[in-house]
Amino acid sequence: MPAWPKSFLTFGTSLLTTRTARRLRIKSSAVPAQQRTWKELTEKLRTATFWRSAGVEAGMSYAQFKSRVVPRKYEDVAAAIEKMKRGEAGVLWPGQCVFYAVSAGTSGGPPKSLPVTAEMLVHFRRAGMQALLYYTARTGNAGVFRGRHLFLGGSTALTLIGGTKRFTAYAGNLSGITELNLPRTMEKHLYEPGSQIGAISDWPTQIQAIADRTIPLDISLIAGLPNWVAMLAEAMKERKIPGKASVANLKDIWPNLECFVHCGIPVGPFFEDLHTLLGPGVNFQEVYPASEGFIAAQDGEASAGMRLIADAGIFYEFLPLEGFDEARLSQLADKVIPLEGVATGVDYVLLVTTPGGLCRHIIGDVVRFTSIEPFRLQYVGRTKLQLNTFGERVIEKDITDALLLISQRNGWTIVNFHVAPLFTNPLLGTSRGRHEWWVELRPGTVITPTGPQMAIELDAELQRLNGFYDSKRKNGGLEAPLVRLVMPGLFEHWMRHQNKWGGQNKMPRCRNDRLVADELAQLANFAKD
Repeated sequence: MPAWPKSFLTFGTSLLTTRTARRLRIKSSAVPAQQRTWKELTEKLRTATFWRSAGVEAGMSYAQFKSRVVPRKYEDVAAAIEKMKRGEAGVLWPGQCVFYAVSAGTSGGPPKSLPVTAEMLVHFRRAGMQALLYYTARTGNAGVFRGRHLFLGGSTALTLIGGTKRFTAYAGNLSGITELNLPRTMEKHLYEPGSQIGAISDWPTQIQAIADRTIPLDISLIAGLPNWVAMLAEAMKERKIPGKASVANLKDIWPNLECFVHCGIPVGPFFEDLHTLLGPGVNFQEVYPASEGFIAAQDGEASAGMRLIADAGIFYEFLPLEGFDEARLSQLADKVIPLEGVATGVDYVLLVTTPGGLCRHIIGDVVRFTSIEPFRLQYVGRTKLQLNTFGERVIEKDITDALLLISQRNGWTIVNFHVAPLFTNPLLGTSRGRHEWWVELRPGTVITPTGPQMAIELDAELQRLNGFYDSKRKNGGLEAPLVRLVMPGLFEHWMRHQNKWGGQNKMPRCRNDRLVADELAQLANFAKD
């Protein structure tokens, strides 16, 4: 590659870094940006048949919008999306839509097909670049753009779906769709591993192909889920590297590696393991993308939360989690608030209105604001992935934080985990029970705990972190947790069994039922046999 195009790119991103750092210091810009975004989106939505019939019209006020348009979940727009997939124009958004992101998430249930319009692709490119500029602004230089960026995402192979002779549509992983639609400059000078390797559907095969291709390259950034990055690191350590007798970490292979972009699952329990595998001096950059939109990115210390991306084309609304009920959405509409109404420390169900034709759409995520000026938040869990069988109101962040704290204290390295309710005497029809933890530790953990030892510490931390859990434990409504330390590979076995191995697939950390726990139990018993 000639040096000057890369130098030009780095120079351009250096200017953007300076401008971004200056812009991030300006106060009170998010709310005006959201107000502009709402006006721009409703001007387009009013021309779509679905939203016109729902009450969206020209010149309406936000108060009218809030009173007329009922919050909706995916099932409420699924039939309209099916019409779009057959080529019908102007259903949820002006014109036809060619691409559909298939997302099964971690909540179970049938897959969702979300429209990825041309305007949504612009949003993802714009927000993705902002997320990288947030990183360069907080580190003070654009050096990460001097190397290549390795994305461990979903397959770029798309599936042809229904249509007519005059119209065809394609479905696939969102990361694959966005990577196939990258600007030519980014594809040529930044993106790895390339569309050919990205199209390999078998994840272990793709990892091996990535390892072979990238050994001689100058990789400065890696993005992906922590477990898949760990798998790549192990594959790279098996390779013979010219001039090196052995490889201890990825930075041994790529000296200019400086940034690991992570998303999808809390990285805390895996931080020490990842730090060792990546190498010294690699910065962690947290981002918050969803199939419905790119929501936030880290702009400072990780503990401060992620800054809401308020000016990239998505309008956000928030519904307090307390009292949330999917079956009563029309009755809860008046409790939904825009960005200017949020408070810190409150758990909110997130609603988005997007240039993909979604309007007041409940994506199923729960967020908590850590600051208002600027607007920073944390992802704390899913509306459907909580522990509340016994009235304990434990969310994903609670169990993750508890496990992180005791793991750091004891030097334990967590590979994977899942928590489910367990009735202690179902034959008597009682509602009393406990939490059952399934935990896999990395082989070679210096001090290996026993299940009862870990249970005592988890119980104490959850009582400290969650007042509802503490109350239930003290009044006898919830018994002490049970911890099952499982053999290495059980969670991998489960994910393979569910066809969720690789790409953007995530392990559900908790459920309010025993769907996953019972399947883990069956696999564990099978392994014993």
